[in-house]
Amino acid sequence: MPASPSARRLRVAFAGTPEFAAAALRAILSAGYTVPLVLTQPDRPAGRGMKLQSSPVKQVASAAQVAVVQPQGLRLDGRYAEQAAQAHTALRGAQADVLVVAAYGLILPTSVLTLPRLGCLNIHGSLLPRWRGAAPIQRAIEAGDAQTGITLMQMDAGLDTGDMLLEQALPIDAADTASTLHDKLAVLGAALVVQGLDALERGELRPRPQPEAGVTYAAKISKDESLLLWDLPAERLARRVRAFTPWPGTQFTLPDGGVVKVGAAEALTAPLHVGPPGLVRQMTAQGLDVVCGSGVLRITRLQKPGGTMQSVAQWLQGGADLTGLTLG
Repeated sequence: MPASPSARRLRVAFAGTPEFAAAALRAILSAGYTVPLVLTQPDRPAGRGMKLQSSPVKQVASAAQVAVVQPQGLRLDGRYAEQAAQAHTALRGAQADVLVVAAYGLILPTSVLTLPRLGCLNIHGSLLPRWRGAAPIQRAIEAGDAQTGITLMQMDAGLDTGDMLLEQALPIDAADTASTLHDKLAVLGAALVVQGLDALERGELRPRPQPEAGVTYAAKISKDESLLLWDLPAERLARRVRAFTPWPGTQFTLPDGGVVKVGAAEALTAPLHVGPPGLVRQMTAQGLDVVCGSGVLRITRLQKPGGTMQSVAQWLQGGADLTGLTLG
């Protein structure tokens, strides 16, 4: 049985930045663990006014009156050595037994990994060793994986190479975007990290080395990947639309050079020799059908230059039928 909140002994420092991490921090606090310190990325300008905005993790920590440090780097020999030294001092002063890390955004050097008595635990958004790296959620959708999940791992100096502690699988639905899958995994990760901390407190966590077979790397998403390449299969492009929603999105160019953003799409089977890749076979209220390397991509939501995201039916109400054009 899990310990009652009043019986918690572990002191749990936390490092994370976006909502994925904030969900885990909320769960750790709700479970009754003492969180003496939170590390998160510095405030960033956001919104139309470009005002400095705190990360979701900082907002949770501040509401719970937990101390927050926001170094721009953690290497003692790096560009931000002074900030790193202050962060190291804060971590030592927090006397944390363990540091939980989730989507922090900074690499933790060995000098940080060895500070907590029980080391550092990472909440990773894939079933390791598949999709080590920066963008496991997006790459799993893009690759057409049937499932993904959360792995709680013991961090080491490598890139997501540490021993696995706990894992839980999650199916990827055919309609999942990076946004919806992110939200599901955030809930799963929050539950799993509390389960892991409970087991750690009881001395019941059993590390397992990652298997050598099946290692893949989830490269960081680039804005350059947002352009739809029509010589690719329609099914792959449909997955890319879902994988890159909401960021960086996907888009194509019109013959006049205008850029159109894509909000939703699906792959259709099509007979052979339906036309060259990029040809708009038809545009109806059901969607914009574009010939691909194999199959046809039916785009159902799009955004005109300077406009808002809308259905193809709404686009057609403006009279701009793209049938017969070849898209870039």
